[in-house]
Amino acid sequence: MEAVRECWTDERLDNFRERVEERFDAVDRQLREVDRRFDEVDRKFDIVDARLTRIDVRLERIDDRFDSMQRTMVHGVIAISAAMVAGFAGVMGLLATQV
Repeated sequence: MEAVRECWTDERLDNFRERVEERFDAVDRQLREVDRRFDEVDRKFDIVDARLTRIDVRLERIDDRFDSMQRTMVHGVIAISAAMVAGFAGVMGLLATQV
């Protein structure tokens, strides 16, 4: 391992500055590439978002259908239960009059 330098020459400092600039240029290129990729992802999400909006509308219609079917089933169960209670009451009344 090299010993730490206590003094830097101008030539050495210039070399260091150039290397730092090269590194920052490389980072800038990479960030531009990342920005370009994010732009592509944003465009894809715009397309997907339009599709999801249509799917959301269709799912809301399906939810409305299920809600309507559930209400119909509840009303049917209430009607059948009322008919059974009325039938049992009729049979009980018939049995009570036969004694």
